[in-house]
Amino acid sequence: MSQRLRLGVNIDHVATIRNARGGPHPDPVRAAHEAARAGADGITAHLREDRRHITDEDIDRLMAEIDLPLNLEMAATEEMLAIALAHRPHAACIVPEKREERTTEGGLDAAGQHNQLAYFVDKLGAANIRVSLFIEPSEEQVAAAVRLGAPVVEFHTGRYAHVEGEARAAELKRIADAAALAAKNGIEPHAGHGLTFDNVVPVAAIPQLAELNIGHFLVGEAIFTGLEASVRRMRDLMDAAR
Repeated sequence: MSQRLRLGVNIDHVATIRNARGGPHPDPVRAAHEAARAGADGITAHLREDRRHITDEDIDRLMAEIDLPLNLEMAATEEMLAIALAHRPHAACIVPEKREERTTEGGLDAAGQHNQLAYFVDKLGAANIRVSLFIEPSEEQVAAAVRLGAPVVEFHTGRYAHVEGEARAAELKRIADAAALAAKNGIEPHAGHGLTFDNVVPVAAIPQLAELNIGHFLVGEAIFTGLEASVRRMRDLMDAAR
């Protein structure tokens, strides 16, 4: 039997709904507690440079009030590095970030940005923060992560999620091959972006993957079923795949 696959629940879009009207409701920290009760293994939050959803106060409260590990998604900037070093979350996932994008549109170019990323990987690692690089599932990007000494990579599954048929099968193979290559080189592979009840099982069945990070779909589904039920169903599907 394969190892249990961890589920990290991204609560960014609870904050998106809150910020649409202002005020404190709905509270992303409450969402983190709901996710924990439903079987989440960790909480993910992306503190964007423009603070469009998660805020600095949210990070303060998450660190103080939740028992699950916090995975802080962050751009490779001095501002975000300072915040990560001040809070010392369990993990920091370095992601690409553009002000004009609606959501993260792809993986980091770890191969092309080696010199810039090496500084952040070293600083975060020295603070005992588990560093992850959010990359495309490709041999080139895994090799770059190896050179950077990153202990974890998270594969961008957006392309897999948005194609169908033979194209989806090809993307699934790309993810599986990249996960195997990462594991062979001592890197723990994770995956996330665009995963739903309908498409998660083939990804969850990839034996080398240790963690999936899922947010937007779970928050959207929670409108109809409640967040606890949404997370529980995802947890059940992931467990069944293993």
